[in-house]
Amino acid sequence: MSDSCCGGTVDLAAMQARQRRVLMIVLAINLATFAMMLGAALYGRSSSLLSGSLDNLGDALTYLLSLAVIGASTAAKARVAVVKGLLILGAALAVAVQIGWRVLHPEVPLFEAIGVAALLNLAFNGVCLWLLMPYRAGDVNMASAWECSRTMSTRALRCCSPRRACGCSMPAGPTW
Repeated sequence: MSDSCCGGTVDLAAMQARQRRVLMIVLAINLATFAMMLGAALYGRSSSLLSGSLDNLGDALTYLLSLAVIGASTAAKARVAVVKGLLILGAALAVAVQIGWRVLHPEVPLFEAIGVAALLNLAFNGVCLWLLMPYRAGDVNMASAWECSRTMSTRALRCCSPRRACGCSMPAGPTW
């Protein structure tokens, strides 16, 4: 199947196969980083890493949904984009509950676990961002997958900043 675009011909089957391949790779990366971040969050007693792990799980589910609607109608892709937003809201609510629990049961997290996990997460999110970069201006499905990766990479970069590493941006009180 091909389509005419901008005076050229696009092989839709080949384009969709490339999209599937990239989404399967970033799905696998995000499932692996979810497991790594969750383990580090539990080991290091870190709400921040728990938030990051849930974010990675949400991104993995986003990539899975994106895989499901490759080649689907624009309306189906738009519905999936709404579901992706609801996944992000669900993760935010889960972290809010966990932070509330931490307020009642404060513990100092292990900064070594946080640092190692944050650097690994940054590296893997950078790979995902690079893989999805060619699709950032594509249809809503691939553009939202790229946006998830961009957001995660930006967040991971902020978590690895030198100011955070030395604790300069930490408020007084519980350091979780």
